[in-house]
Amino acid sequence: MSIIIRNAEPKDINSLTELMHEYIVGFYRKPWPLAEKVHQLIQTLLEKQWGIQFVAEQDHKLVGFATLYFTFSTMKSEKITVMNDLFLIEKFRDSEVESQLFLKCQNYTKEHGYAHMTWVTGSDNKRAQRFFENMGASSIDWVNYSIT
Repeated sequence: MSIIIRNAEPKDINSLTELMHEYIVGFYRKPWPLAEKVHQLIQTLLEKQWGIQFVAEQDHKLVGFATLYFTFSTMKSEKITVMNDLFLIEKFRDSEVESQLFLKCQNYTKEHGYAHMTWVTGSDNKRAQRFFENMGASSIDWVNYSIT
């Protein structure tokens, strides 16, 4: 099983859209935004100004992706990354592929001078929480809110 972890490229838009659909609708059970909006987001990330996407590829088929957004931390007064997404098709969860994709994000953060990488996961996603703890992460004492 040869896996490649790499930056997303324009040729990945359709496959990445399918993966994002599985992530949003299949995994999180959220409504699907219009495909045009998803394509716009992917295109924005391909420009690497506001963030970046990485993909995991096996035999020319995408099996996972991760998204980093670039922002700042007032408390650190430095730039940081937010790992907004880390998703693999079920077969590759809890595998070396997941670790490689996570490490790609972590290494990008370090290599590009960001103070740290942060992220959130669902309180009921115990599998992901175990994975992150095994990767050396620790939870922090913040409560997340959202408003529309």
